[in-house]
Amino acid sequence: MTNESASPEEWQQLSRPTPEWFQNSPFGIFIHWGAYSVPAWAEPIGALGTIDDDRKWFTHNPYAEWYYNTIRIDGSPAQQYHKETYGGGDYDDFLDQWKAEQFDPADWVELFKFAGADYVVPTTKHHDGIALWDAPGTGERNTVRRGPRKDLIGEIASAVEAKGLKLGLYYSGGLDWHVRPFPPHITSESVHDTARPKDAGYAEYAYNHVVDLVDKYRPHVLWNDIEWPDAGKHFGRHGLGTLFQHFYSTNPEGVVNDRWGATHKDYATSEYEHSSQSESESQWENCRGIGFSFGYNQVEGPEQSLTGKQLARHLTDVVSRGGHFLLNVGPRADGTIPEIQRQALTDLGRWMANAKQYLVGGRPLEDAPAESQSDPWIRWVDRGTEVVAFVDSQGEGAEAALELGPDRFALAKASLAGPGGSVDFDGQVLKVTLTADRLGPVIVRIPRG
Repeated sequence: MTNESASPEEWQQLSRPTPEWFQNSPFGIFIHWGAYSVPAWAEPIGALGTIDDDRKWFTHNPYAEWYYNTIRIDGSPAQQYHKETYGGGDYDDFLDQWKAEQFDPADWVELFKFAGADYVVPTTKHHDGIALWDAPGTGERNTVRRGPRKDLIGEIASAVEAKGLKLGLYYSGGLDWHVRPFPPHITSESVHDTARPKDAGYAEYAYNHVVDLVDKYRPHVLWNDIEWPDAGKHFGRHGLGTLFQHFYSTNPEGVVNDRWGATHKDYATSEYEHSSQSESESQWENCRGIGFSFGYNQVEGPEQSLTGKQLARHLTDVVSRGGHFLLNVGPRADGTIPEIQRQALTDLGRWMANAKQYLVGGRPLEDAPAESQSDPWIRWVDRGTEVVAFVDSQGEGAEAALELGPDRFALAKASLAGPGGSVDFDGQVLKVTLTADRLGPVIVRIPRG
C-alpha cells in the first residue's frame, strides 16, 4: 500500500453498522482540562455559531482552552490580561503550576453517572500540544513528567471502567501549536486549512499518539478535533486508514467522529450552534459546555451557564431529533468541578433518574406535530409501541394541548411518567398541566392506537 491519499472507495470500506451501545447512549460527558485551566480566562461573548465575524470571535475568544492562541493576538483583551496578571510569561509555565492536587476521578465519574451519562470523553491532548499521559515523543511536556505528575488519562479511564461507563478519548490531530507553531489564528480558514500542520512528520507524530491511546486505554470512541494532517490520509505505514483498522480490530464496537477531514466517520458532530447541517445525518452528536467555554473560565457566572432544567431541555431536544448530546465539564486546575457545573449536573441527574429510560432507544417521531420554540415547549420521541411527549414551559401552572391524530394513538390511555404535572383527556384534546416543582420537562406516555 502506498502513502498516496486514499480514494473515497477505500474509505468507504471502513463503513459498518452503528454499534448498538452507541445507538442506545443518548448522553455523554466531555472533559476539557489542561494547563489552560490555570489562567482559566476568556471573554464570555457568546456561543459558537452565533458570532459571524471571525476577527471578533478569535480576538475575543470565549473558549478558555484557546488561551494560548488568544494571548498571541496583538491587541486582544486576553493578551492584556496575560501581561497584567502573569507578566506576559511563557505559556508552559502553566503546566508547572497545574498541580491537580484535589483530583478525584472516582468522584468525577460518580457525578457523571448520577447525571445519566453513558460515556465519558476526556481531552488527551488539546491544541496547546500538552499530553495528559506519557505520550510518545513529547519528552517532558506531559502531565506525567511535569505539573500534576500523573497519568491523568489512565486514572480517568480506570474510574470510567469501574462505574460501567464507556470511555471515549479526545485528541487534537488538526492543531498542535507547540510541535508545529504557526502565527495565531484569526480566521476559520487558518484553523481548518492554511495554518494547520499537513506534513508527514506531524502525521506520524499524531498517529503514534492515537495508537498509543488505543493500545493503553481501549476506548470505545475516538474523538478527533479540527482535521488530520493531509500527508497521513492513506492506508500505508502511519496512515489514518491503518489507524482506523487498528482501532476497529482492537475494539470492534468502537466508533469515530467526523473531524478527520474528508475520510471516514461513524457519526457527525455539531458544536453549540455551529455545523448544524450535521444534525440531518443518521448518526450525530451535539457538544457544548455548560457555559460558553469548554475549559474552565473563571469569568463565567450563572448568567452564562445552563441550569439542570435547561440541560434537560437541550438533551431532550437533541434526542427528539435523532442525536446524542456530549456535555462538557471544565474542572479547575486543582481538579475540583466548579459548583455551578456540579449543581447543573446534579439537578439534571435528579430528572434523568426517571427520564432516561424514555430517552434510551428513542427515535424521532415521523409526522410529529411541529416543534414549538416558545411556550408550551413540546418534543416527541418514538419508542415503538408508544410515543413520549416531553412538555415544558417557563410558567408554573401552564397548560399544553397535545395535538395527535386519535386514529394513530390511544389518547384516552395517556399517562404521566413521573412528577411535575397532570394529564387529562376530555374526549377531544389531551391536556397537560405543569406544576412548579418539576425537575425538567414533564413526560407523557401515549400508547399507539
